Amino acid sequence: MKALYDIAAPAKLNLFLHVTGRRPDGMHLLQSAFMLIDWRDTLHFELRADGALSREDLLEPLPADDLTLRAARALQTAAGSTQGAHISIEKRVPAQAGMGGGSSDAASCLLALNRLWGLNLTMAQLQKIGLALGADVPFFLSGHHAWAQGVGEELTPIGLPHARFLVVKPPQGLETARIFAHADLKLDSTAAIISGFAANPYGFGTNDLQPVAQRLCPGVDEALQWLASQGLQGRMTGSGSAVFALLPPGKAPGAAPPGWNVRECVNLEAHPLVGWAPSDD
Repeated sequence: MKALYDIAAPAKLNLFLHVTGRRPDGMHLLQSAFMLIDWRDTLHFELRADGALSREDLLEPLPADDLTLRAARALQTAAGSTQGAHISIEKRVPAQAGMGGGSSDAASCLLALNRLWGLNLTMAQLQKIGLALGADVPFFLSGHHAWAQGVGEELTPIGLPHARFLVVKPPQGLETARIFAHADLKLDSTAAIISGFAANPYGFGTNDLQPVAQRLCPGVDEALQWLASQGLQGRMTGSGSAVFALLPPGKAPGAAPPGWNVRECVNLEAHPLVGWAPSDD
């Protein structure tokens, strides 16, 4: 089979993450700023006329029924499509890192198959499918850095100055559910406003999940301490376990401990697939 699309699925960093409350259904209310970075997976899509969906892992092995396959099935169902696809994944964004790798793969899958299958679903239709898959999927579909509220689905596009970041993923991962179920999680941060964030986007706020994550995963604390030893102010992204720090011009950090996944990243101007779905205007 011939690959028809080779698609990027970039990771994100949460510049801050505040928990402002909890809904009656138990979902946590959040405020955050999502930033797209150039650490990415690559997905290859090949059309299958038999309607079947299949997946091949080219690098890191993925769970048998990962978010990408679930996204493809959800799109098939929503559109009533009888077409299929073979999806090959070069997985480079680490799992259980708070970088949205799985959600980004799902979003890129929805955008690619919407075009490959000629469905012409609008962004609003894809967003509805994406939200059912995971709270971060709508952000990756939106195509831009975003101020996020609600459970992460209320998105406002924002601009950010170009910058470099050092991103550190310790060997251990963290399950999001463990953090949100922890009795010591802070639930009452005061609501912030975009103008306050915009005045200092790379130093604003905190990550309310970080103190609990440091207790649950020693690697988070070790990574933050290592960044501090390099003269950098670190912060956890999302629900961890990856942490990051803004890199001043000319700064070159030393070697990280063995087994850590460390990359220098830059923020993107926009998602590589921005504009791939029709707008609703």
